[in-house]
This record gives sequence, structure tokens and C-alpha cells, in this order.
Amino acid sequence: MPRYDYTTVGHVTCDVLPDELIEQEGPGSPVSDRLRHPLGRPGGTALYSALQAARLELRTHILTSGDPVEIERLLGPLRAEVDLTVLPAAHTTTLLTHGEGAARHQRLLAWAEPLAPPEVDTAILHLAPVARETPPTWSGRADFVGLTPQGLVREWDAAGEVALAPLRGELVPARCEAWALSEREGERCVPQLAHAAAAGTVVAVTDGARPTTLHLPGGAVQHVPVPPVAAPCEDLGAGDVWAAAFFIALHEGRPPPQAAAFATAAAGVRLAGVGPGAIGNRAAVEARLKRSRP
Repeated sequence: MPRYDYTTVGHVTCDVLPDELIEQEGPGSPVSDRLRHPLGRPGGTALYSALQAARLELRTHILTSGDPVEIERLLGPLRAEVDLTVLPAAHTTTLLTHGEGAARHQRLLAWAEPLAPPEVDTAILHLAPVARETPPTWSGRADFVGLTPQGLVREWDAAGEVALAPLRGELVPARCEAWALSEREGERCVPQLAHAAAAGTVVAVTDGARPTTLHLPGGAVQHVPVPPVAAPCEDLGAGDVWAAAFFIALHEGRPPPQAAAFATAAAGVRLAGVGPGAIGNRAAVEARLKRSRP
């Protein structure tokens, strides 16, 4: 048996909302030197996906880089749910976020060190970049590899303003069992997505409340409906929760359409609450999945 059931590799972030930010006078350098913010909230694909895995009763590990003291403080009581390895860096990756969904706009206030190829011992390895920090290689055991390329299609200017950019092929691992990404991200990955699907990778493209598109080995395409969420609270981390649940369901042997339905139920549970505490356990996800069936 591998040591872990689920391992995420990527930056745990400090997420800051506009009303939490104070910009100081003077030019300062880098951007983070001109800004003061309170604690903020913990975020990042590596965290949200790991918490979903842990609440689905998997032994979970996060491998990240940043300021170890700040990350421990950010996680607070969430720290008890996962094993955590923090490679020390001068800063923790910090993102200022405006808006939701397709209208979301982000500014990178600080960036931790990029991650060297990790050594892993895990059933599921989730490469979970938020800002081009993950390597395309690793050593050790990984029975199933999932990629969320969100952070590989991001770039930022000197002021930290984040924009989407075409995916560079050298950032993509040679082996992946599954990808999960949004429609907007997919537009920056067309050649790589075609190559992944041809190589037998299951590719899931989400599009908010619209059906999820599955590109399956052999060239088949399927669309999986997304049941509405009655009173959504916020969507931060919902895509990360979706990806983790999708990878886990695939690894458990569910066919891709069923895995996508399970992932959609997990994201629906997350959308109904606020912050990482809203991520559901297996009972909550299965109950929502059951209610969504015709």
C-alpha cells in the first residue's frame, strides 16, 4: 500500500479580498512590500483539493512551499485534517481576488518558491499549480496522476496583474490519467488537450452551470449535466473540489460520466457554504448526488 491515498503538489495560498487590503504610500519593491493585509484566508488548489480528499476519508498529504509559520497559521484547525510538508520560502503565495466565476480577477501580491520534482508515495498524485510552481516530473510511486493546469496558463506583469496565457508544452507532465479544467483554461490548452486525449487521458472541461464536457480515450465526447445549486454562497475552491472528487471517483473505478456526476455533487456541496469549512464529507456528497438523479 502507498503511504498516502492522495497527495497534492502546489502552493497553499493566502487569499485576500479587496476590503482586507491597504496599500501603503511609496513605490516599494516588490509588490508585496507596498501592501499590508490581515491574515486573509487559506486557499489554493492544493489545499481545497486535499481537504476534499480528506473528507472523503483518504489519507492525504500536501506538498507546498511558502513561509512555514504563515501557512501553519493560515490553516489553523484545518491543519489536523492533512499531513503537510512546507518547503521554506521567503513569501507565501498571496492572491488578491475580485469577483466570481468568469468575472474573477486576481492580482499576485507575493509568490513562493517553485517546487522541485517531489518524491512521492501515493495512490493519487494531483499536480495542482496556482502560479506556474509545479514541475512536470516526480520520483517514487504514483498509481494515478491528475492535473489541474489552471496555474500553468497564468502569467502576471510587474504589478502582479494575472492574465491567462497559452500553455507551454514543457510544463505538462508526460503521464496523466486525467485532467480537470475550466472552459476558459481549455481555450489556452488546445494542442495539449488534443495530445492528452489521444494518449488515453480522460479530460474534463467544466463550464459553470453548463454541462461538463468529457473527452474520452478513443475520441468520444460526452456531456454531463450540472444540476442547479439553489442558493450558492461563493465559488472559491469549487473547481478544486470538483477536480479532487473527479480524480478520486475515477481511481475508485467509476466510469467517467459517473465520476463527473460525483464531482459535480461535491462542488454543489461546497457552493452552498462559505470557505473551506463548506467542503463536504462522503455522506454529504453522496446525498446530494442521489437528490440530483432524475
